[in-house]
Amino acid sequence: MKAVTEQAIRGSFVNCSKGEAKRLAVPRDLDERPWDDLDFLGWRDPAAPDRGYVVVERDGRLVGVALRTPGQQRGHLHRGMCSLCLTTHPGSGVSLMTARKAGKAGREGNSAGLYICADLQCSLYLRGKKTPDPGGSRISESLTLEEQTARLTTKLFDFLDSLQG
Repeated sequence: MKAVTEQAIRGSFVNCSKGEAKRLAVPRDLDERPWDDLDFLGWRDPAAPDRGYVVVERDGRLVGVALRTPGQQRGHLHRGMCSLCLTTHPGSGVSLMTARKAGKAGREGNSAGLYICADLQCSLYLRGKKTPDPGGSRISESLTLEEQTARLTTKLFDFLDSLQG
């Protein structure tokens, strides 16, 4: 992924108003992000732990979505698998994140969700730059890194498509 600016991030959101996008917490460390290792930019809001955000480049433009997690998280004995990078995590390391649909459907309360790494760092797990907590692991695959990243972006794009009206 190419480095992006705060202004570009705020202008990319498809499932929230311009006012909401203006108020959301954008990471302050954009200059320090490992852009070459990211398939998408994902972060959690430190002031609102139930909120997360994903921004991805698609067809030459940025597309951002605001996500929410349920208030109740799983116990430490449970393990979950991220549907994007196929990393397993113990406890609450994987979370169901939902996003309000765009347009009228979203205003009527419709949403879509997927199970994803709670820290939204799937790209780094995929590349071995980050390891899950003890009890978690990456599935051994015969696919190349390029094929795995293609699968991740395809699944992410499918999720984005499900949010369109």
